[in-house]
Amino acid sequence: MRYLRLLATQLRVSIALGMQYRWEFLLGAVMTVVWTVVGLVPLHIALAARPPVQGWTYERALVVVGWFTLLKGILEGAVNPSLISVVDQIRKGTLDFTLLKPADAQFLVSTARFEIRKVADAAAAVAIFAYAFAQMGRAPAPAHVALALCLLVTATLVLYSICILVISAAFWVVRLDNLAYLFNSIFDFARWPVTIFSGFWRVVFTVIVPLGLMTTYPAEAMLGTIAPRTAAAAALGALTFSAVARGVWKRAIGRYTSASS
Repeated sequence: MRYLRLLATQLRVSIALGMQYRWEFLLGAVMTVVWTVVGLVPLHIALAARPPVQGWTYERALVVVGWFTLLKGILEGAVNPSLISVVDQIRKGTLDFTLLKPADAQFLVSTARFEIRKVADAAAAVAIFAYAFAQMGRAPAPAHVALALCLLVTATLVLYSICILVISAAFWVVRLDNLAYLFNSIFDFARWPVTIFSGFWRVVFTVIVPLGLMTTYPAEAMLGTIAPRTAAAAALGALTFSAVARGVWKRAIGRYTSASS
């Protein structure tokens, strides 16, 4: 309950800061919609009015794009704003102010700031889902939606764990800009169903950087095509990944040299 109160406080502060600049909030929301529409162009060119690729029609692939849009909003609205600032704190040796607070340091650095305007991504994702299922002439079953939301939690956990691993590297590496840009570029592949890749790239996007777990599995759950065994393995993999990230973070904190050292 204590950490829930802390999270609620951080959210209220972020909302207050976001509302101070209403035109920036509105412009950011509009640009989110624009970039979402632009991002649909490659998918439309590749799959619209063409035979299915590995079982994925244009309408079914749109569901994957919907989950990608939602995860992208979570990444840019709830994960990156807080964690990217940690790199500067580590470099300057000012992380002391966080470590000295009577709360878990990982929780504090993960909830320091939220970009409220990124809720527009969630609205865009819902619109994509509605359009995709309207084109398919059916609605998703409630049980399938519930399973998809459960897999959204596992996808968010994996996404957050990857970012924690990247940030933890700042305790050993001075500059992380290139690594952060690399991850963002790789994450862009999550807009495509992972099964359209083959060989080496399918292994990379399923095991090494589990993009399939982030977007394809929730989409398959929403469509009602995922195997229960696959969903269970995804949940177990997400928990394992988060435990590894937590261990790396704890070890990285042990190497931290403060400004006063």
